[in-house]
Amino acid sequence: MNSTLTPSTSRATFAIGNEAAARRVVDLLTESFFEGQAAIAAFEGPDGRWDITVHFAEPPDQASIRELVRLAAGGEVAADIAFDTVEARDWVKATLDELVPVRAGRFIVHGHHDRAKVPANKLGIEIEAALAFGTGHHGTTRGCLLLLDHVLKAGHPRRMLDLGTGTGVLAISAAKALHGEVLASDIDPLSVRVARDNARLNGTGYLVETIRATGFSAPQFGKRGPFDLVLANILANPLRQMATPMVRHLAPSALVILSGLLPHQAQGVIAAYRARRLVLLRHLQIEGWSSLLMRYAG
Repeated sequence: MNSTLTPSTSRATFAIGNEAAARRVVDLLTESFFEGQAAIAAFEGPDGRWDITVHFAEPPDQASIRELVRLAAGGEVAADIAFDTVEARDWVKATLDELVPVRAGRFIVHGHHDRAKVPANKLGIEIEAALAFGTGHHGTTRGCLLLLDHVLKAGHPRRMLDLGTGTGVLAISAAKALHGEVLASDIDPLSVRVARDNARLNGTGYLVETIRATGFSAPQFGKRGPFDLVLANILANPLRQMATPMVRHLAPSALVILSGLLPHQAQGVIAAYRARRLVLLRHLQIEGWSSLLMRYAG
């Protein structure tokens, strides 16, 4: 990206005493925002408590945030939420600088500061932080990369789609591994811009076409499909809703990687796609998130 300096952003911080409650809160907050509207991070402290930080692209309705947290974790946690404003600074890069490279099969997702640490036999995906999801440090992204690595050991899909691309990490990974073209879409214009910048940063700008689209509404889906491989790291509800339109854009025996699911949501998504002739091949659970690999039997 030309610059990772962000404008001032609103922030909410609070702590939760146990992992189950923390996951409920993260799940509810994630379901409540479109990609690009909020960046949510949860980390377990040495005392077993979970520290949760949410950065918002626009100042949030504080009462609504407290009510969401109250529903998931109780009134005491909700009352203790601290809201403040982070002044214009490179806070996202500072956050990424504190994270170690993430390894997922042949892929290593890293920031600029760890570029030299990527072994020669691995594919480095350099992602600069931004107010969009998918730096690679989330369990859903790692699950997708592990399943992508598994897919690439068995075949070489030609027509590929990254649906809900976020920072573009999945599209870039597929393009780098196969030296092939990938269509990357997102509903959020900021994510589209971030993904495009990251694709250029990784030398795959000529392979990754980034577009803003809701679902499968854009004409590029018809022109670039039917797809042999679809990567969709989104959320459970949108994935269920897009099952039917997705099938219309799948090639025979296409592979579909789905993620952004809590374990209790996985069966509902599997059922929605199974009803449309997709068969479950693999189911990974990483850091409390489920990732699915399915094959279209149409």
